[in-house]
Amino acid sequence: MNQNSALIIVDVQKAFDDPKWGERNNVNAEENISKILKVWRAKGGQVIHIQHTSDHPNSVFYPGNKGFTIKELVSPLEEEVVITKKVNSSFIGTNLEETLNKNHIKTVIITGLTTPHCVSTTTRMSGNLGFNTYLISDATAAFGMKDQDGRYFDPETIHNVSLATLNDEFATILSTEQLLDMLN
Repeated sequence: MNQNSALIIVDVQKAFDDPKWGERNNVNAEENISKILKVWRAKGGQVIHIQHTSDHPNSVFYPGNKGFTIKELVSPLEEEVVITKKVNSSFIGTNLEETLNKNHIKTVIITGLTTPHCVSTTTRMSGNLGFNTYLISDATAAFGMKDQDGRYFDPETIHNVSLATLNDEFATILSTEQLLDMLN
């Protein structure tokens, strides 16, 4: 990783603390993101925070609600870029691609919430747009969910299948430890 790399932190917001989401895996994901962020900042790396927003006042992601707030563990510094989005992809309806290109970023490291939704969609688009993309497996998390037939899948299964669909096709999957070893 070098000055042509950026750390992207997707939707690490208080909204995901709401009990409505149910069971979750990787309860240490935010701590892992924080560890990566500290090392990344110490090396002077570019950091981009993505913040999900909703126009619906009853949404946990509505700007007037506490869920909109980025968690303190990974709070942006004043000079860091914060991009808001309204859909799963951090590239659609935002200036993320333009920001990366303007800063000559060729490699992105993706972390955040949640694995099967915004993280996966952003990772797929990053790979499709030609960025050298890394996804950090234990710096993202999933919630359990039901399929179209009402079958429940636990969060670990959702998380692992999501990673499997991205591995080698759209991104290189690394753990926090593997990434930190590469950075040192």
